[in-house]
Amino acid sequence: MRIWRENWCWVGGIIFIGLAFFMGFWGVEHLDHIQVILIFSWMAMLAHQVEEYGWPGGFPAVTNILFFKEKKDYDHYPFNPHLCFFDNVFTTYAFYIIPIFFPNVIWLAIGQACAGFIQVLAHGIFENIALKTKYNPGAATAIFLQLPIGIYMLWYVTVNNMASVSDYILGAVFGIVGYALVFGVPVLMLRDRNSKYHFTEKQMYGFRESVEVEAKRILAEES
Repeated sequence: MRIWRENWCWVGGIIFIGLAFFMGFWGVEHLDHIQVILIFSWMAMLAHQVEEYGWPGGFPAVTNILFFKEKKDYDHYPFNPHLCFFDNVFTTYAFYIIPIFFPNVIWLAIGQACAGFIQVLAHGIFENIALKTKYNPGAATAIFLQLPIGIYMLWYVTVNNMASVSDYILGAVFGIVGYALVFGVPVLMLRDRNSKYHFTEKQMYGFRESVEVEAKRILAEES
């Protein structure tokens, strides 16, 4: 479990590669098309997590120091490795995998597309405004993967008359509520100033020197 907790984003990257081969050699030809789109949606999230926590990484520093302005326990509060592991693997994987097995429950697919649009708003607009920057970890995959997949999902459902008005409403509600449950609730429940799980320097800042420089500038400022 410790190895998985420390390397979960890279494990997700390996799953991404496995899914790429699976879809290329078998999945695209044999699965229902909605299932194909949903699997690509999950793959986009796996790539998104690698961008946030692996390469270029730096999401913990961006969140704890630059966004929440935490100066004391920034290596484990409010985000810590255990919280991120639980949030990004158990709740997020469930959110993306379960709809794959229920392609006829079309509001699940619509909800997943809506959740992707929330990611685009969060990373592409709100976080950049809050951080006064043009990029934050996760923005590239949100804009170039999650956004087009979500648009295509809604287009495919619409042109094939696969959803009713109630499906679109349920999907929108599921996307918003699901996003809050997957990403918000674990933070509220698992954040802990006394957590024994601390980010390492590499986990905190990733491969982006600019994040480390800006974070340490903020930490150096007087409270």
